[in-house]
Parts: sequence; C-alpha cells; structure tokens
Amino acid sequence: MNTKKVWFITGASKGLGLTLTKKLLLQGYNVTSTSRNKQSLIKEIGEENEKFLPIEMDLTENENVKKAIETTISHFGRIDVLVNNAGYSQIGTLEELSEKEVEDNFKVNVFGSLNVIRNATQYLRKQKSGHIFNIASIGGYTGNFAGFGIYCSTKFAVAGFTEALAEEMKAFGVYTTIVYPGYFRTDFLSKGSVKTPNNPIEEYKSAREMEQAHLKEIDGNQPNDPEKGAEVLITLNEQENPPVHFFMGEDAHHYANLKIDTIQEALEENRTLGTSTGFKK
Repeated sequence: MNTKKVWFITGASKGLGLTLTKKLLLQGYNVTSTSRNKQSLIKEIGEENEKFLPIEMDLTENENVKKAIETTISHFGRIDVLVNNAGYSQIGTLEELSEKEVEDNFKVNVFGSLNVIRNATQYLRKQKSGHIFNIASIGGYTGNFAGFGIYCSTKFAVAGFTEALAEEMKAFGVYTTIVYPGYFRTDFLSKGSVKTPNNPIEEYKSAREMEQAHLKEIDGNQPNDPEKGAEVLITLNEQENPPVHFFMGEDAHHYANLKIDTIQEALEENRTLGTSTGFKK
C-alpha cells in the first residue's frame, strides 16, 4: 500500500467524505479535504498537520476550485486520487420545483464536479497516473423515485460524463470510477443536507409519501455503514484495474438489477418494432 499517495476529497466535512478523510489519515495517506467552511473540517478532523490540508472551497466557482487544486499541488507536489463527493439532494416533483431550485442542484452536483475535474485532470494527465472517483447514487442509475427526479437527473449526468471521462483518461494511465452508493447511515437526509420544495403541491401524494419516508423513516435507519464504504473506496483504489462502474451496498445491487431486468424486458417486448427503422437492403 502506497501511503504516500495524495487524496483530494470534496464535501469532506460530514458524511462519507469525512469518514474517508479520517480513515485515510489514520492509514498514513496525504489528504486534501475541501468544504464550504474550513473551520468545520478542522473541528471534525483536528488541527492541520503535514499530511492533512483543509481547504475552504466553493465548488460552483471555477477560479476558487482552480486555486484549491493549485494549493494542493504546491503543498503535496501531486494529486493521486480525486474524490468528487460533494453534493446534496433536492426533493420535489418536476412541476413544483422552481428554475432556481433545479439550477442550484445542478450547479453543485454536476457543474461543481466538472469544475474539479477540469482543473485536476491536467495534472493527472501529465503525471500519467491517478484515479478519479465520481460519487453518484443508485439514483444515478435508476430514477423511478417520485419527487427525486431532479436529484436523480444530476446523478445520471455524473454517470454519463464519467463514462466518457474514463475513455478520455485511459490513454494517460488514469483510472475513472463512477460509484453508485445505496443508502448509507450519514446525515445526507438530515436537515441542512437535503432540501425540500419551496412550493410543494399536495396533489402529488406519491411524491409526498416518498419524501416523508426518506425524511422520517429511512434517515437514521440506512442499511450501509460509512466506515465500510470508506474502506471499500480505499480497496478499489488499490486494485490493479479498478472498474468504471461500481455499485456499493446490497440495496444498490437490488435496485440496479431491477433496472436491468426492466430494460431487458422492454428490449425483448419491442425488439421487432424497435429494429424496424433501417433501410431495406
């Protein structure tokens, strides 16, 4: 295990990002952790030391992200593992969410990750090594959750550009992995981490039921352990050929298989019609 590796983790003041940061530091890795509030990082992890570099960073500001990447390179000399973990869940049906609510979710979950990738890949490309983890969600593979369409669409976007990124970086010896976590017992569904619609429409009963289930029943009862999730990410990075797609949690595997079965069934049921568009030979 190469404990000299430098990890760069976004959204590290809580949840999986915080757990991963602590575990990496205990194992002797060098870690840059970013958050909108630097003091929250220091409060959770401790004072700065030679292996830990907390940085206050606004994902939505490209120049701010560029500076954080440059500070890390100046401090540690390189970046080996990039973890795009920052993001939040915006609950709400497509009709009831405002343009701003939708844009804000995309600015953080999609464009924020792209800002980090845009500024970090030049260093990974030139050093001809590295590993990029883009943390999506099982909701980035299957989106049939009423009231979670916008959040799921941000994660579908992350999955889509990660597939392309994997091909683009392959020639430079850089691995890319899209991670689809199931439900992990973090504060992701707690107040301050999840947003509900400013103007809910009560007629959407299934959406309200799904919303309440997540906020009152699933929150605090998630089946997956973030400590184990962090260990899994470290193990993935140590693999000789890490996968492009990685589903994390039994629940993630369950939902992924349901989606695969649905797609296979749709393909078979409509094969004749679906393949009828070619020119006659």
